[in-house]
Amino acid sequence: MKPIKPIVTRLMLGALTCSVVAACSGNKETQDNTPNYKLIPAKKVLFNSFVDCNMAEAWVGDTFRIFPGKYGEDPLWGNARDLKYADGRHAEEAFASKASDFREPSMPKNAPVNVTGLHGAVWFETVYQDSTDKSGKTLYAVYHNENYPATLPYNASTGEGYKNEKWPQGITGPTSPAAVCRIGIMKSVNGGKVWENKGIFIEDLQARMILKPHNTSKTFAGGVGDPSAVANGGYLYLFYGEYGYPGQYNEKDYNPQKEWSGQCISVARISLTDLDNPVGKARRWDGKGFNAPYNGVGAPIKSLQIPPESGGGAASSPTSSFHWGPSVSWNTYLNCWVMLMGKATGPSWAGSSIHISFNTNKDLGEAIQSQAWTKPALLLDKPGYFLWYPSLQPMNTPDDISNKYTCLRLGQRARLFVKNIQPKKSEYMSEYMIEFVKSK
Repeated sequence: MKPIKPIVTRLMLGALTCSVVAACSGNKETQDNTPNYKLIPAKKVLFNSFVDCNMAEAWVGDTFRIFPGKYGEDPLWGNARDLKYADGRHAEEAFASKASDFREPSMPKNAPVNVTGLHGAVWFETVYQDSTDKSGKTLYAVYHNENYPATLPYNASTGEGYKNEKWPQGITGPTSPAAVCRIGIMKSVNGGKVWENKGIFIEDLQARMILKPHNTSKTFAGGVGDPSAVANGGYLYLFYGEYGYPGQYNEKDYNPQKEWSGQCISVARISLTDLDNPVGKARRWDGKGFNAPYNGVGAPIKSLQIPPESGGGAASSPTSSFHWGPSVSWNTYLNCWVMLMGKATGPSWAGSSIHISFNTNKDLGEAIQSQAWTKPALLLDKPGYFLWYPSLQPMNTPDDISNKYTCLRLGQRARLFVKNIQPKKSEYMSEYMIEFVKSK
């Protein structure tokens, strides 16, 4: 069946069923003041290097530089040296780079087991560019980090690490272990060619891991990951997936409803002045303010949670749905924040749709404004695919180039990129543009 031509605005509500569905269905309660948008088919762009995360990027002088890929030790998938960078005169040129155009930056080495240092694999998810460095070369990479009991065994004296007891199954088979995700910071002073690890600044510890027999989703044992970070009012605000138990997990009194109550997309923040020494400095939202410690129990953004009556549930269950993998940007045309996210509907992050949400409050630190996101609306559905890591990217228009837009700051139009996964094929690509329309 030939797919319906997917130009659909948020005002055209209704059920669409076809092999590819592009849709925009907002929250009726906020429909009058929520921005509108339309998804426009565009020439297909295939990315020529490995991507398994948000695209981290920055303008270094007049060069648009991207940092896709994975680096470090991984006993499940094998050690990786796929974290690379490529340049362009604008975003489209950088995204069109050939595989041979990508170069490896100098990265810190993994430390031996039980030695302080970098453990596990890392993916750069966001690059914050120090605004006080006029050269544009001082960069802070927010990275997603994954470990296992084998790479980060439990240390009773520090509480760090994991116990290989009733550990849940991983994604590659019955004998594979699930990973635990954490979030850290690296710094570069030469535009991203050499990186120094500054440490983990948000994590969940062993007590919050969800173990056998309850964790059967083949995703994470717990932890925090898949982040997107934006600078606002002297802080770096971190939007991330929360996969741990909201308290101490105990097999005997485990409650799936309680697990769900503490999961989905959460937010934390750290002062920009603490990025050089970030360990222990972040504070997580606890329902009233940024009061929970970096390794404490926070509270997710309630409007982004999927209610149980709509299929929402614990991330450790293979039959529950939850939003994950946020990508946040400030839109200068709408004068508001835009968030894209995936939706898991089955084991191993199965899910064929991506969703969009808005926050019209510029100051994320004022009162509860960091929580004021609209109910996620369907943006794109491709049955038969897993859709991961959606993001909006600038184009090669004079306006985008002169404003030096990146995935963190955009105008009225942008490219939609998303990772499309099938059983024997995985592509990071763009087939659409998105155009925003101001609400009346």
